[in-house]
Amino acid sequence: MAGHSKWANIKRQKARVDAVKGKTFAKVSRAIIVAARTGGADPNANFQLRTAIDKAKAAGIPNDNIERAIAKGAGTFGADDSNLEEIRYEGYGPGGVAILIEALTDNRNRTAADLRAAFGKSGGNLGETGCVGWMFDQKGIVAVKGKPKLQGRREVFDLDEDELLEASLEGGAESYELTEVDEDTPGAEVFTDPANLEALAQALKTADYAIVRSELRWIPNNNLEVTDPDQARSLLKLMDALEELDDVQTVTANFEMAEELMSLSMA
Repeated sequence: MAGHSKWANIKRQKARVDAVKGKTFAKVSRAIIVAARTGGADPNANFQLRTAIDKAKAAGIPNDNIERAIAKGAGTFGADDSNLEEIRYEGYGPGGVAILIEALTDNRNRTAADLRAAFGKSGGNLGETGCVGWMFDQKGIVAVKGKPKLQGRREVFDLDEDELLEASLEGGAESYELTEVDEDTPGAEVFTDPANLEALAQALKTADYAIVRSELRWIPNNNLEVTDPDQARSLLKLMDALEELDDVQTVTANFEMAEELMSLSMA
């Protein structure tokens, strides 16, 4: 299993737990504020905001908190954190694994220092802009469960691969991958150009697919196979440490690792 895909699933599970501690909301709140500030407070007219709200709801964040973040971004509720800026950082993990980090910060020096410390503790190093960015492509991704239907009194999701291919192509998709999209729920991730993400999501929704999430994600062009348990342990410790930083929004790396090794290393 690809390391970045497995790690993405782990992060979604962690997000639900961390939401209770307020960690996830601190991150998602910033994304909501920036989205509302740049594209307006109406989710129906602001796809970036709508996506951020969906992530907040998936993490179990209360509606009142979401509305407050939108109001801050729109400038109708206290400080709007207008000094937040989006920055991309790049570095290397143990064994030369390439790592790409997206952050929202109001203090570049603090964020860089925190990242440098996290890398240093796990045998990696924070690099210069562009050192690994060329190894990744940004894609728009729509995760779907399938078309809902009733089986007796229970709702199930039917995913016909031929129908999915047809609907995806009509929506301008480049490819798709069958995978578990949410807590062991079978489905698919459909890939497209970032500029076409909203159109693809709408096309799949119109075709009656249950949309789990829509997001922009960095995808590595090639992957390094990690087989050494010590390297695996250090790498996952680094990934976790980076995810824990308040300023960090996303972390992507170009590694592959057997699921058994990943589970053992995270134990």
